[in-house]
Amino acid sequence: MKVVIQRVLSASVTIEGKVYGTIQNGFVILVGVHEEDTLEDVSYLIRKVSNLRVFEDDAKRMNCSILEVEGAILSISQFTLFAETRKGNRPSFIRAADPKLASELIEVFNEGLRAEGIKVKAGIFGADMKVQLVNDGPVTILMDSRER
Repeated sequence: MKVVIQRVLSASVTIEGKVYGTIQNGFVILVGVHEEDTLEDVSYLIRKVSNLRVFEDDAKRMNCSILEVEGAILSISQFTLFAETRKGNRPSFIRAADPKLASELIEVFNEGLRAEGIKVKAGIFGADMKVQLVNDGPVTILMDSRER
């Protein structure tokens, strides 16, 4: 799995003109699933995201996790994170997981974050989503479970 984590002051996802989810202070996470990903990949990223220390402490140092600041997550499925762009100009998504596997693993990911005590909002898998956010910092972190 690959995730792009953006620390945000606020974020929302709109689907078919309706605001579907909104958060304040936390992360927008774009989540891509590889065709060979397993529950082990999901567990690894739940642990890493929950404990990622990128929020400021009293000394203005990035030393606090999303749990410590009681932040929220807006989770958005993003198969394009597995775009293959080495050949030609049109990306290939052949390494992205099939929709059934991807939607199941993303749901397990979101539920795992909730089990850690994090408020999680999510878009709709496969929908045409419009995501708005105010990036804080900006802070953007990339994680790939295959690189652990």
